[in-house]
Amino acid sequence: MKQDMKKQLYAYAADVAERIITSDFDMLAAIAQRLYQVKADGKTIYTAGNGGSAATASHICNDLVKGCRIGDSAGFKAFCLADSNAIVTCLANDFSYDDIFSIQLKTYASKGDVLITFSGSGHSPNIISVLKTAREMGVYTVGFSGRDGGKMKDFCDLFLIAPTDSMEQIEDIHLIYAHALICVIKGQLTGNV
Repeated sequence: MKQDMKKQLYAYAADVAERIITSDFDMLAAIAQRLYQVKADGKTIYTAGNGGSAATASHICNDLVKGCRIGDSAGFKAFCLADSNAIVTCLANDFSYDDIFSIQLKTYASKGDVLITFSGSGHSPNIISVLKTAREMGVYTVGFSGRDGGKMKDFCDLFLIAPTDSMEQIEDIHLIYAHALICVIKGQLTGNV
């Protein structure tokens, strides 16, 4: 039983690794360049996602704020719209779950800021809603999805699909994309490129 599990675990990891290297690295580089420019312009990054994608959205903010802090210089101004249980549940209860992110974006964001969204299916109504709101506000949109990209691909300025239909692998690959972005941006900030 243990050997069978080991084989299955190895097969899963090997499959994820094989899929990652087929990613659109031109698009990932374009996203890295855009995020790097946000800091130079003094703008803010907002992120959003549901479930596991909310965790990825929160995680990348941690890495942008703290991980990209070089020496005494500040990291990025980055906020995850899924992080406050009080705000999210209030907006869902008093308005609609579809609007939990768009209401916050209208409150916080300014033209020229960037919104990064994560959705495995690309069909989450609250992600589509916040992307539409961002477009109306002049907020630049970046999307990460899987499968065929779903509806959200039509509302993103830059869009990258994890090359798999497996939700678990989509979420794995999104986090790897996020960490790759952070490593590249830190290299640019420190001149270690």
